[in-house]
Amino acid sequence: MTREPDDAPSASSGGRGGAATRVGVGIFLSRISGFISHRLFAHFFGSSDVADAWRAALRMPNVLQNLLGEGTLSASMIPVYAEFLEQGRDEDARRFAGAALGILAAVAGALVLTGWLLAPILVGVVFSQWGPEKQELVIRLVRILLPMTGILVLFAWALGILNSHRRFFVSYSASVLWNLAMITAMVAGGVYFGLGEVELVIALAWGALVGGVAQFAVTLPFLLRPLGGLRISLGRGVDGVAEAIRNFTPVLAARGVVNLSSWLDMFIAGFLATGALAVVGYAQTFYLLPISLFGMSVAASELPELSRMRTEGYEAITDRVRTALRRVWFFLIPSAVVYLALGDVVVAALFETGSFGETQTLITWGVLAAYSLGLPASASSRVLSSAFYALRDTRTPARIAYLRVVVSTVVGVAAMIPADSLGFQRLHLGAAGLALGASVGAWLEYVLLRRALGQVAGPHGPGPRPVLMLTLAASLAAATGVAVQVLAPAANPVVTALETLIPFGVVFFAVALAAGEDPGLRRASRG
Repeated sequence: MTREPDDAPSASSGGRGGAATRVGVGIFLSRISGFISHRLFAHFFGSSDVADAWRAALRMPNVLQNLLGEGTLSASMIPVYAEFLEQGRDEDARRFAGAALGILAAVAGALVLTGWLLAPILVGVVFSQWGPEKQELVIRLVRILLPMTGILVLFAWALGILNSHRRFFVSYSASVLWNLAMITAMVAGGVYFGLGEVELVIALAWGALVGGVAQFAVTLPFLLRPLGGLRISLGRGVDGVAEAIRNFTPVLAARGVVNLSSWLDMFIAGFLATGALAVVGYAQTFYLLPISLFGMSVAASELPELSRMRTEGYEAITDRVRTALRRVWFFLIPSAVVYLALGDVVVAALFETGSFGETQTLITWGVLAAYSLGLPASASSRVLSSAFYALRDTRTPARIAYLRVVVSTVVGVAAMIPADSLGFQRLHLGAAGLALGASVGAWLEYVLLRRALGQVAGPHGPGPRPVLMLTLAASLAAATGVAVQVLAPAANPVVTALETLIPFGVVFFAVALAAGEDPGLRRASRG
């Protein structure tokens, strides 16, 4: 049996919160550095053509990371690798990890080269409505960012190995280096060298590439120790590779559909007013924060443990899923409510500076509010998908993902058209329609995953009472925050945020704890 670090959590309930906490702390540090990076970006670029070009260029190669990155590898690799460790087959685990890395590096390298060559064609098709200068800037940025994305795919492999050894903090905090590299590029280029927007965004792209390399490199020392060495191969005859590929295929297909939907969203958003893509990016900065902290952290920490428990029966798995869902809902319900009621305060506190003004704040709030409607469902679906992956079922989440994508796109386009007639100055709320479609799709996915898991394993839900109590606590907290916002004198956006969000947090926790709900989560009732 591979020796675990001294502070590794056990498979008992006492270790659940500790593992998720380490993931959450790592993600929190990453997101804080990310917020600083986004604030600088908003200051220098606002919602300009250059900001649109950056968002487009960042999302296009991100397809590679989504196809081969953390979510796909988690579904296919971690269950196999974790089971090898649980069975004491250390050498098989080591050979499997080396084969997975070799195959992944070969595929990612080929796709990076293909994307680099096809970038002009892809940009011309997806953003045909943009002028030649804007398209050329996107092409330059994509060609710099593609190698970075390939490196981040390898980082996802490292993250999966570290998670299986319960080493969560390093893997999830390493992306701080990526953000620091971009922060350095913007500060040096924009403040010290006084670069214009185009030159500055090119410098930002190079900073992102350097940061991606640093992010992967910093994990290697922590990775090689538990592995006890690494033998890279292309997987021929290595135990577990065939099963991992079988698990990988349906997830890859589902991810492919999701990414086609993402590209379709970019294509549609490109017809909206200048700045629409940039506003979506700003809104997603907030939207993804609670999902990462309280959804991905729980899902990531639970997957290795659920994989180890596969032979213990469905009751043990559903009990663990039930507790995980209650932990997610405790934090995601207030997150959604605060974005709906006080989203303008949150956005202004972080972004309202330089080229990002009050108009951008209001439009970003509108898009964020639409996204926030699906927050609890989106985060919970990650936990439910982890349960299926642990049971070696990657097809069910994949099939449901196909339907989610179709519904999200149809609803998003239908809502975008009337929403685009609303707005302020040159910015409009069309992007909020796309966000609303994403929220509808998130709830559909959650309901279908719950039903499918219930049919396989039995009751696993958090129960109606916790949801009602948490919603009541969050609503009372929001009413308090809005009252403070209305009654308090005008102040700096950061001061306003402190004046409103601190009372929100105090009231929410007071009411939730009084109702018997707490983040430590006493034994969950059956739902």
